[in-house]
Amino acid sequence: MKRSTIKGWFLVHKWTSLIATAFLLMLCVTGLPLIFHDEIDAAFGEDHDATLPGTPSADGGLPLDQMLQTALDQRPGEVPLFMAFSQDSPLLTVTTGPAPDAPGDAMTLLFLDRATGEALGPAPGGGFMEFVLQLHTDMFLGLPGMLFLGVMGALFVIALVSGVVLYAPFMRRLKFGTLRTRRSKRVRRLDQHNLIGIVALGWMLVVGATGMINAFADPLVDSWQNGELAEMTARYAGEAPLPPQEYGSLDTAMASAQAALPGRSPQFIGFPGGDWSTGHHYAIFFQGDRPLTQNLLTPALVDARSGELTDARAMPALNQALMISKPLHFGDYGGLPLKIIWAVMTLLTIWVLWTGILLWLRRSPAHMERRIDEIAHGAMAGQPA
Repeated sequence: MKRSTIKGWFLVHKWTSLIATAFLLMLCVTGLPLIFHDEIDAAFGEDHDATLPGTPSADGGLPLDQMLQTALDQRPGEVPLFMAFSQDSPLLTVTTGPAPDAPGDAMTLLFLDRATGEALGPAPGGGFMEFVLQLHTDMFLGLPGMLFLGVMGALFVIALVSGVVLYAPFMRRLKFGTLRTRRSKRVRRLDQHNLIGIVALGWMLVVGATGMINAFADPLVDSWQNGELAEMTARYAGEAPLPPQEYGSLDTAMASAQAALPGRSPQFIGFPGGDWSTGHHYAIFFQGDRPLTQNLLTPALVDARSGELTDARAMPALNQALMISKPLHFGDYGGLPLKIIWAVMTLLTIWVLWTGILLWLRRSPAHMERRIDEIAHGAMAGQPA
């Protein structure tokens, strides 16, 4: 590789790293507690699943119509927006609001036990984990913040790729994993930065790429809603939403959808007039039966008045990638052992980012030119710092 090419890659690695590092450190620090969000919620008594028997009842238990009426009795005058199921307990949630298109801050999330029909009350608002999640997701800036962090994720991926390009010629005269412990502090720090970076490379690429996909979630969902979902329901375009008093049986609608999609479990239902459905349909989203495929959703649109199936089709590949990327980003599909691995890798990434900052702070023009020469000719154990 020519020296000019190496210098170009060096500058790409330097500036993509520097621009993104502060935000990446924030994402790593906030990401650590989010890896263990289930355990933290359970410890503080905010996980209703942990208080209920571990008997799945998403497709069994008391009738859905009865559960919906129980929820609406708790919120008189409001309409149902979503109904969501737990695959690990009889827990069921119903989200209500003053209108089908109610904003998020006007919604109320109610918990119910489908095994007994008992209303468990509304979900507690706010809390530490919600604050951390919001900071991690969009820095409290909404879509602009989310897209900005997506760009930072893209810069992170570019920094990783450029680092690999530079690492190969840099190490060609040294054994893999060599730490030049008898050299200057700067050289030792550089070797640690390179070694930990290459060891954690695969994980950092996965988390960086999935984080980038997650950041563009809203535009992808909007594209699906405005494209394929609109195509599935074109004949209802322009019609006013069906009033709640004209909704048909949820149990009949569920039976129609399950007949078309056997072997899958319902994850949530979007009621007519909401963002996830149309004015005339229940949108019932089904998930797979494995840890990874349970995040691959297949929507079934069922006429909310008659309970007859209108259409059912898999979401587009981009949206499916989004669904997979969310649990993969937090290691949330392999139990506690995988979460521990994710946490260790996050700590290693923090170290890589921190050593990168220290190397930049103690830089000099001579150091940069010397490093480029070292990459061009291959590092040696006895070279000057």
